[in-house]
This record gives sequence, structure tokens and C-alpha cells, in this order.
Amino acid sequence: MEMKDTTTNPKPHAIIVALRLQGHVIPTVHLATKLASKGFTITFVNTEATHHEIIKSKQRNVRSHDQQNDNIFASAQNSGLDIRYRMVNDGFPIEFDRFTNHEEFHEGQLNVLPNYVDELVGELVRDDPSLCCLIVDTFNTWTSQIAKKYKLVSVSFWTQPALVLTLYYYMDLLKINGHFASQDNRKDTIDYIPGVKAIEPKDLISFLQETDTSTVLHRFLYKAFDDVKNVDFVLCNTVQELEVETILAFQNRQPIYAIGPLFPSGFTKSIVPTSLRTEFDCTQWLNSKHHGSVLYISFGTFALCSKNDIEEIAMGLLLSEVNFIWAMRPNIVRYDEDYTLPVRFLDEMKGRGLIVTWTNQIEVISHPSIGGFLTHCGWNSILESIWCGVPLLCFPLFTDQPTNRKLVVDDWRIGLNLCDGKSLNRVEVAEKIGRIMSGKSAEELRKEIIKFRQILENALSVNGSLERNLCQFITDVKAKISERM
Repeated sequence: MEMKDTTTNPKPHAIIVALRLQGHVIPTVHLATKLASKGFTITFVNTEATHHEIIKSKQRNVRSHDQQNDNIFASAQNSGLDIRYRMVNDGFPIEFDRFTNHEEFHEGQLNVLPNYVDELVGELVRDDPSLCCLIVDTFNTWTSQIAKKYKLVSVSFWTQPALVLTLYYYMDLLKINGHFASQDNRKDTIDYIPGVKAIEPKDLISFLQETDTSTVLHRFLYKAFDDVKNVDFVLCNTVQELEVETILAFQNRQPIYAIGPLFPSGFTKSIVPTSLRTEFDCTQWLNSKHHGSVLYISFGTFALCSKNDIEEIAMGLLLSEVNFIWAMRPNIVRYDEDYTLPVRFLDEMKGRGLIVTWTNQIEVISHPSIGGFLTHCGWNSILESIWCGVPLLCFPLFTDQPTNRKLVVDDWRIGLNLCDGKSLNRVEVAEKIGRIMSGKSAEELRKEIIKFRQILENALSVNGSLERNLCQFITDVKAKISERM
């Protein structure tokens, strides 16, 4: 198929396809609004299931036949941004449990979803001659193939640190050297990955620490990172100045642009709803607490935690005697079963603790009452904490989180490990909470995090790295389009 003439509409038009997980939806929406503010026409694509969860989180009664009427980008459009909104079926009915039946679901993502996306992209290309670019979350496996079929510029959007991207990118090198995908993975230091300083195996992404690599998730990863090596450009939600060496080394392989941190304008609540869960407003409760006296706790929307660890953290909170907000989803221990905290804990926490199933994290951690953040080390959480000057207490659970922990604790020194040994216990939890919330250790962490906040401020300034890199990306995309006309 030939590239269509774009002279009737000089604005570049990009399709952006999000991954369904909360930590991916949020930065992908911010990328869409950012590119639209720079003159792009955007067609944003969610799966029907993701759209349903967003609408449901707004506590609206949604029937399957009227989903098309709920345009989450309506406010963005009213502000003058040219963002269209479409949905695609992921191969499963809305009511299908994508967490409990994760193996079946991921098989569908490998073998069924690409067909639906292909069909939608083909329809969009036929209907709009200005369409020239396909931007897709890196964890999808088909970006370069579909883009090539319709002669679109292909862009992989990476929502995590460049360090994590690089480790995935060089899985084959880790495998050759015996640090990955062997029955007895080597435990010595890894010092041969381009752009990566020496790293210990315990700090690798959890999927790269496993010995059984025959799982559907590993097949997913292999295919996704074979695909990313064939795209035209890579966008990364990181800050150039935080990962200079890693980004420069990656640029020797492919064009990459650090366009982070991707925050909503003014670091306020996004004009586009992105939450997959109903958010509880904690403002009134926070207003009743002293400056810097509240610990915020959240382990994200996806990772599972053991019942024992949850209860040790709960008892450690009681021992610490600090105020806290805990965003705890009911399925924190098992996807198919709700969990309830011990009655003793719920009784003794009254007056200084607030348990909610979900909340708006930006609104919470930017509140002056927040003094620390006990986190699973999701990348969005780390960037948001740096911006708010809130030290991190790190409890990584899986995927990129062990590697993110290394950046926070070992490299940048803006956080502490919740657990320094192999097992979590309430006494250590209480001690670590005390260290991050008050005293000399807390002061040192806050001094360091202020330095990193300045790095983010510089990146977000008019002439900062985000704007420079984004403008360069747009220039390079337009040049690539011209080459293919």
C-alpha cells in the first residue's frame, strides 16, 4: 500500500495504542496530550475492557452498547486538542477476568489482539490520508509489522527506565553469559551490558531472574523485544539527565528520545480520566494531619503480595506509631479472592490510619501532610515522588521493580529498603518507617531528593531536555515521513 498524500492536512496524524495496565495507561495518555499540544492529530486506542474499567471507575452505569458515547478525551478536545478516541476488542468479553486467567489472556494478546488492531489501523488509514505514524507500548509484539504493512512510521513507547529497557534489549547477551534462562543462573556481577554499570543478578527484572523461561510471559517478552529492534524510533518516559550513559549507549543501536517525566499539566489531576479503579478522596483526612506526618502506602494495581508480608507491614505500622494512608486493593494477595486486614490492626489504627481501596496518587503525595512513601517501586510512583520531594521506602514485588529499587536506593540514594534481609519482619518495618519519616536519615534523604527534583524541573523547563528531545523526535518523524512519500 502506498503512502497517501498529506498535503491536504499538514498536521501529522499518529495512532497511539496503550497497554491495558494502569502504570502504562497513565503515561500513554500524557504522551497523547503532549503530542497533540505540539500540533499532532492523535487517534488514541484503548481496548474495550480498559475503557470499561475507566468508565466504571467514574461510578457511572455503563451498558455494553453505549460505551462508544463515553469519550474520555472530551475535556481534552474542548481545550482545543485534536485527539480522537477509538476502542478495539482484545479477543475476550468485558466480564472475562484478565488477572485470574492470565495465561489464557496473554495467549490472546499474542495471537488474537494483533488481528483486531491490524483491522482497526487499516480502517483508519483508509479513512484519513494524513495518518502517518503508529506509536505503541513496547510490551506489544506487533508494532513494526503492522506499521510496515500500512507504511506508517513505527514508534515504540517505553514507560519504564532506560536501564530496564536496555536489560530486556540484551536478553540474548544475558542468556549467552549464563545469567538468564539457564537451570542454574550465574550469581556473579554482570558487567558486559552496553550502557549499564555493573549490576547484580538480584537487581535484574524479576522475569530475567527466573530459570523457567517457557512461560507465555517469557514468549511475550521475546517477541516484543524482537519487534522493538525493528521500529523506527523509541520514546522513553525517563529523564535524559538521570540516565545519560544508558541512553547514549542505546542510541548507538536505535534512535531513542528521553521525553520524561510525562506528568499532567501543572502536576494536577489529569483532564483525561485514566484510573482503572474508583478513587477515594483523602483530602479532608490529610488536612487534619500535621505537615510531613503521614506515610503513604501503595503497591500498585497489579502486583501480588504475600499475606505474611502484608501483616508484618501492618504490625510494623502499629509499632511505628506514624499516621498513614494505605491504598490497598482487595485482591492484593490473590486475584480471585478478597483480603481483609487483621481485626486487631483495624481496631488499633483508628485515628491515625486511613485504608482506601484506591486514590488519586498525585493528589495524595503532593499534599504537605505526606512525609514518606512506602512503595512497590513502580516507575510512575518514583517520578511522582521525586517531583513532590517525598522519600521512598522500597518494597519491590516483581517485573521492573527490583531494578527500579536499585536506582532509588543504591544509585540515587533517595530512598531506603524496607527489608535488608530475606524475610520481612514488623520490627524492621517499624524501624525503617521511623528512619524515613523523621531524624537524621530522613533529613539526608530529603536533601538528596531536592537535588533530583531540580533535575526534573530543568527537564520540564521551556528549554529542558523533555522539550528538546520531543521537538527533535517530531522533526525526525516528519523527515521519515518525507522519505517515504
